[in-house]
Amino acid sequence: MSTPVKLAIVYYSSTGTITEIARELHDAGVKAGADVRLLRVAELAPRAAIESNPAWAANHAATASVPEATPQDIEWADAVIFGTPTRFGNVSSQLKQFIDTLGGLWAEGKLADKVYSGFVSTATAHAGHESTLLALYNSVHHFGGIVVSPGFTDPAKFTDGNPYGTSHADGQGANPVGDTTRTAARIQAERVVRIAGTIKAAA
Repeated sequence: MSTPVKLAIVYYSSTGTITEIARELHDAGVKAGADVRLLRVAELAPRAAIESNPAWAANHAATASVPEATPQDIEWADAVIFGTPTRFGNVSSQLKQFIDTLGGLWAEGKLADKVYSGFVSTATAHAGHESTLLALYNSVHHFGGIVVSPGFTDPAKFTDGNPYGTSHADGQGANPVGDTTRTAARIQAERVVRIAGTIKAAA
């Protein structure tokens, strides 16, 4: 009997939208039969900045018990789904800083041949969903990783409309994560686990 796919969901979230999507991906990955680690990256912002935003402070406190990701988690995984809010159309500094710690594994070839995917949130509808995911995937190409995006592989993807990865516009907190985003996350997690499982079985 084949061993389960090892899936790491590694994310940064300030006000909680990415946290919620990450948990949806986690649950879908578990249901798909994967061994899943839900991991946050370290916060880099000063305490004063966090406390200046009630939603940021609340999410920071609520996720304190979520383990911090380490390079060893990436080495362990067969598949990795990275999550980030967009920052000026790009990956957040917190997630990028974590990715930059993976140079040792990269040099040893230990990031190659794994499945990678990504998810994102923005404040407004056209504020960097696609550009952030494409920027994230630049690192995956350097890893020698295999990008597994959801594409339009399920009829529901024509509702959320993002073939690059799950994305959500939260409207500055006015638009909570709903069924459309949750369905997109489920489709993405299932596809990542399935493709990673196929690759693992053939190795």
